Amino acid sequence: MFAVAIPFINGCLVAMASAVVTADSGNRFMLAVLAASASYIAVPAAMKIAVPKANPGLFLPMALAVTFPFNITLGMPVYLEIIKAY
Repeated sequence: MFAVAIPFINGCLVAMASAVVTADSGNRFMLAVLAASASYIAVPAAMKIAVPKANPGLFLPMALAVTFPFNITLGMPVYLEIIKAY
């Protein structure tokens, strides 16, 4: 659940809050996607450093096989709709 919930929440929050930074919907969309994708870009490297005994067989597939496809199929369309609404 964490691998899906936190990136989705981050993307939605940034999609709404990005109106403060820029009015361009393309820039807002990219900010939202980057905020949502930070979890699967940074987590594998951070986990390896922060928790050396962590099982990479658990956190790598979680980031790449759960979070990434969720963001592509469901997250990005939701972020775009949020941006259109605000």
